[in-house]
Amino acid sequence: QVQLLESGGGSVQTGGSLRLSCEVSGFTAARYYVGWFRQAPGKEREWVATIYTGGRSTHYADNVKDRFAISEDNAQKIIYLQMNSLKPEDTGMYYCAASVAGGVFVYINSSSYNYWGQGTQVTVSS
Repeated sequence: QVQLLESGGGSVQTGGSLRLSCEVSGFTAARYYVGWFRQAPGKEREWVATIYTGGRSTHYADNVKDRFAISEDNAQKIIYLQMNSLKPEDTGMYYCAASVAGGVFVYINSSSYNYWGQGTQVTVSS
C-alpha cells in the first residue's frame, strides 16, 4: 500500500524559507515520479515541481523555478521541496503525489498521479 506523508509546512513572512518533506512508503518500483502541487482557497490545484527519482530529473513551474528546489533522499525515500524567497501568493495547501512512470508522463497534470498525501499548509504573510 503506497502512502505519502507531507510535513514541514508552517507560517512565515515574505522572503522566508520552508522545507517540505514527503515520505514515500509502499512503492515497489525502483523509480517513480513525485510531484508537488498546491491549492489556495478558492483556486484550482496548481502544479509546482516534479522529480523522477533516481535520475535526478526535475521540472518546475515558471513561477517557482528560481526559488524552489525539489530533491530526494533516495535511501530514506523522502522527497524535499526547499522553498526560498517565499511570497504571499505561495500560500496554500501543499500536496505531494506519486506515480510509476508508464509511457509519456505528463507531470504537470494532477490526473497523472495515482497516489496523494493529505497535504501540509503553507502560509506566507506580507
